[in-house]
Amino acid sequence: MQAKKRYFIVLSAGSCFALLFYFGGWQFRASRSHGRRGAYSGRNGLHHPSSDHFWPRFPDALRPFVPWDQLENDDSNVHISHRQKLDANSSIYKGKKCRMESCFDFTLCKKNGFKVYVYPQQKGEKIAESYQNILAAIEGSRFYTSDPSQACLYVLSLDTLDRDQLSPQYVHNLRSKVQSLHLWNNGRNHLIFNLYSGTWPDYTEDVGFDIGQAMLAKASISTENFRPNFDVSIPLFSKDHPRTGGERGFLKFNTIPPLRKYMLVFKGKRYLTGIGSDTRNALYHVHNGEDVLLLTTCKHGKDWQKHKDSRCDRDNTEYEKYDYREMLHNATFCLVPRGRRLGSFRFLEALQAACVPVMLSNGWELPFSEVINWNQAAVIGDERLLLQIPSTIRSIHQDKILALRQQTQFLWEAYFSSVEKIVLTTLEIIQDRIFKHISRNSLIWNKHPGGLFILPQYSSFLGDYPYYYANLGLKPPSKFTAVIHAVTPLVSQSQPVLKLLVAAAKSQYCAQIIVLWNCDKPLPAKHRWPATAVPVIVIEGESKVMSSRFLPYDNIVTDAVLSLDEDTVLSTTEVDFAFTVWQSFPERIVGYPARSHFWDNSKERWGYTSKWTNDYSMVLTGAAIYHKYYHYLYTHYLPASLKNMVDQLANCEDILMNFLVSAVTKLPPIKVTQKKQYKETMMGQTSRASRWADPDHFAQRQSCMNTFASWFGYMPLIHSQMRLDPVLFKDQVSILRKKYRDIERL
Repeated sequence: MQAKKRYFIVLSAGSCFALLFYFGGWQFRASRSHGRRGAYSGRNGLHHPSSDHFWPRFPDALRPFVPWDQLENDDSNVHISHRQKLDANSSIYKGKKCRMESCFDFTLCKKNGFKVYVYPQQKGEKIAESYQNILAAIEGSRFYTSDPSQACLYVLSLDTLDRDQLSPQYVHNLRSKVQSLHLWNNGRNHLIFNLYSGTWPDYTEDVGFDIGQAMLAKASISTENFRPNFDVSIPLFSKDHPRTGGERGFLKFNTIPPLRKYMLVFKGKRYLTGIGSDTRNALYHVHNGEDVLLLTTCKHGKDWQKHKDSRCDRDNTEYEKYDYREMLHNATFCLVPRGRRLGSFRFLEALQAACVPVMLSNGWELPFSEVINWNQAAVIGDERLLLQIPSTIRSIHQDKILALRQQTQFLWEAYFSSVEKIVLTTLEIIQDRIFKHISRNSLIWNKHPGGLFILPQYSSFLGDYPYYYANLGLKPPSKFTAVIHAVTPLVSQSQPVLKLLVAAAKSQYCAQIIVLWNCDKPLPAKHRWPATAVPVIVIEGESKVMSSRFLPYDNIVTDAVLSLDEDTVLSTTEVDFAFTVWQSFPERIVGYPARSHFWDNSKERWGYTSKWTNDYSMVLTGAAIYHKYYHYLYTHYLPASLKNMVDQLANCEDILMNFLVSAVTKLPPIKVTQKKQYKETMMGQTSRASRWADPDHFAQRQSCMNTFASWFGYMPLIHSQMRLDPVLFKDQVSILRKKYRDIERL
C-alpha cells in the first residue's frame, strides 16, 4: 500500500513537472521567437542595413510595468500627465483615424487633376522666411493654381511652422483664424506644414489647434501619432536651408576604402531641465577620444549654470576642442540622437556630409518613410542599446559602408537639399496616393534619378524611361526618329534641309523622319520632298514657337530622337556613329556641336562661349540624339515662364534642354567627333549664319544662362573633356579597314 502511494505521488509530481516544463518552455520559445522576429524585421519590414548583423529588439514582456496613465511615449522618456495626454489628443488628433479613403475628397482631383491652392496672405499676418519659402515653392511648381475651384489640395497662408508658444514666430489665435476660412471645411483636403510643436517642459506634438481632417506634413512626428497613408513626415530644416537648388553632397569621389579619420561622431547639447534625451546624457560612456567622438555641452540657455551637474565643466572643455564641420566631414558614421524633439538638424547635416546617420530616436517616423527605404542609407539603432553601437558599426563591411554613403548623396540631392525639393517630394507623395494606378514604385523613389524627375503620367512601364534599362535587363532602342526643325521656306532643291533629310533617311538605324514646319510660309507640296526609304511626316506647328520642337508628339514612335536644325550638315556615317554611341549612354545628350559655360568674375554672372576647345558642358540640339522622355519633361516639368522666355526670344531652347538633362542625370553630355570640314561648313552661308554672327543673339544666350541657373537654384551644367571617336580614328591604316570611313577621311 505504501509503495502504491509513493508510486502515485512520484507519478503525479512527474506529470506536474512535465506540464510545467511544457507550458513554460513553450512560452520561453515563443518569447525568443518573437524577439527574433523583432530583430530581423521592424515596422514596414525595416532592418539593419548589414546583412549579417541586426539590432536585437526586446519583446514586449521585458518592458517594465508602468500604470497606463504614466506610460512613456515609445521609450522617449516623455513624462506627461494624464490630463496633458487628454488635452493633446483632443486638440490635434480628433482625426487620428483619418486615412485618404475616409478624410479626403478624391472627386476634386479626378475632375481637374492634382492642383494646389494657397490661400492669399491676410493683412497684418507675419510669415517667417521658412514658411515663405514653402509657399513660394508651391506657387512656383506645376501643381499650383490661383483658382480655388480648380484645386484638389489647399495650403494655409497662416504660418503653422513654429507652434512653440515660447517662440517669437508663434502665431496667436490660430484656432479662430483657421475656422474662419471659407474653404476650411473641417480641414478636408488641406495640408498643414509644421516643424516645431509643443513647448517647454514637455514638448508634446500638439500644434495648438484642431486640425480636423487636414493632413500634416510634420517634422519630428512619432509613429504613435503618425497616420499612415495620410500624414507626411518631413525633415527638420533650419531657417538657412536654401529655397531652391542647394549644395551638392560632399562625397566627391567613390573613395576606397570608404573609412574616414573618425568612426563615429556627434556634437550637440544635452539637457539638464525639462524633457531631453537620456541617450545624450549617456554618450560619455561610449566616447573614447580617438575614433569615437561623442561630445555634449550643458552651455545653453540663460541659467544653465544653476542646473549644471558634476560632468558639465569637463564635458564643456572637451566640447570646445573640436570643430564640428571638421568632425562631420571626416567621419564614417554620424550619431543622430533625439533632442528635445524626435527630429534633429544633425540628420540633414549627416546626409549632406556623406556621413552615414546612426539613428537613435525610438518612435520617430523617419522623413518620407512612405517611399524612402532608409535601410539603404542609414543605421536604425535602438536607444536602449547605446553601448552596442560601436561594435555594431565596426562590423559593417566596407562595401556596405560605401553603398550607404553613396545612397546618402542620392537622397540628399534628390529630396532634401532645398526647401523646394522637400515641398515637391511631399506633394508628389500625396499625388501618388490619389492616382494609385500610376503611382511610382520603390525602385523609382530609391534609385537615380529619383521620384521628382519621373513623371508617372508619361508611362507606368519602367522600360519607357532611359534610366532603368540595366535594372530590367533591356537593351537600348535599335532605331531612332529624326526630327528636323524647319524655319525657312523651301525655295530650292539644293537647300541643306533636303540634303540632311536624305542623309538621315539612309541611316540603317532610322525608323522615320518628322519635319516640324515652323515656317510662316505654307507647307511645300509633297512632290518637293525627296523620296526616301523611310516614312517622312510633316507636322505644321500651330504656334510656330521654338519650344514646339520639344513637344511630346505622338508621331514619335521610337524612344530615341535625333534632333536636327534645318541647316545642319551631317553625313549618314556621322548619324550612324552618334547613334551607336548614344546606345551606350541612353540617359544623356550625345551629339556634335559643343558649347561651354563659365563664371565671369568681373560681371559676377555666368557666361556662354562657343569657342572650340577641349572643354565643353553642352551639346546643342541642332545635331544631337537623346531619349524622347526629355520632350515630355521639357513640356510638363519646366515652368511656363522659362518656355515663354525661349519663345519670345526665339532662342536658347537648346541651352534649356541641356540644363534640364544635366539636372536630371547629374552628368555632362557626350560629344562625338565629326569630319574635319564640319566647322567650316557650319560657318558657311546658311540660313542661320546671320544669327550666329548677330551680337544680340549671343547676348541673349548669355542672359538665358543666368535666368535658367536662377530658376534651378544652381548651375546644373557639368564640364567634360571626353570626346568619343571611332575605333582606328587616328591610326595610320588603310581607310578600307575603318568602319566610319566618311568621318575619318581628311
